[in-house]
Amino acid sequence: MRALRLSLLWLIGAITAQGSAAWAASEFKAIGPGPAIMFDAPSIKGRKLFAAPAGMPVEVVITSGDWSRVRDAAGELAWVENKSLNNKRMLVVEAAQAVVRSAADDTAPVVFTAVKGVLLELAEPVASSWVKVRHRDGDIGYAKASDVWGE
Repeated sequence: MRALRLSLLWLIGAITAQGSAAWAASEFKAIGPGPAIMFDAPSIKGRKLFAAPAGMPVEVVITSGDWSRVRDAAGELAWVENKSLNNKRMLVVEAAQAVVRSAADDTAPVVFTAVKGVLLELAEPVASSWVKVRHRDGDIGYAKASDVWGE
């Protein structure tokens, strides 16, 4: 009986550790340097789902050999070759319009606005409910983290 209890405790601990490790392992990358074909299986023989544009942020769910299973901003899952990913951190505007300010404060002056679907580069690691972003034109400012996806 004691051995059974210990086995059950070990199993519960292993499952909990595995679940938390998978959650903590969430990693964001971007498609690039060029567009990438997204597949339904980790093989070029798989069905082609769509072409992802360069810069599109993706969340890496799992990596298997030369392939990664990724999730996009819409929550869709697909497989992509690892060579089609880079470590550049990109964000996509999910709100109808993201207001980018000169400081991480609702009262700070507006630097620029970005509409839904615009790609922004993550300029600094996320430290609060604001993210420091860079527009492709070079403008830098702070957007609310809730307005973008990919952080």
